[in-house]
Amino acid sequence: MFSPKDVCYGVNLVMATSNPGLRAQANPVRILVADDHEVMRMGIRNLLESVPNWTVSDEAGTGREAVDLALQSSPDIIIMDITMPEMNGFEAAAQIAQRRPDIPVIMFSLHLSEDVVARFKSGPIRGAVSKSEAARDLLDAVRSVLNGGTFFPPKTSTAPAS
Repeated sequence: MFSPKDVCYGVNLVMATSNPGLRAQANPVRILVADDHEVMRMGIRNLLESVPNWTVSDEAGTGREAVDLALQSSPDIIIMDITMPEMNGFEAAAQIAQRRPDIPVIMFSLHLSEDVVARFKSGPIRGAVSKSEAARDLLDAVRSVLNGGTFFPPKTSTAPAS
């Protein structure tokens, strides 16, 4: 039996392969995950790799490491925490966008405030997902961004970003 997400994914796959303007998902999707907490990276990996042809090709524990890995390995998409050592996610995303604007970034944070999400929408960030909503939103966010769209939460908290 197919779930609604399976049907939606199947439609995205057909659209992606029949429309050259959309990224075809038949080839493996290489994902860089940047978060300073190893257990969070492990959970994100397990969720993302539950989708056929998606693989977490690299993991970074700092913003600096995320920039270096993105420039070296050219992932298809990056999932980036905001608060990390050595360089925060905003700075890392900006540095990546300067040199590789073709690599989309989805910000991943414990709390997303309205002002933080507004900042994303005007910069190189293509999406945002709250860590508390990852099980519900992360896969949809990645699909949307891979297909050339964006993904921002319709309603955000007023808590500070972390």
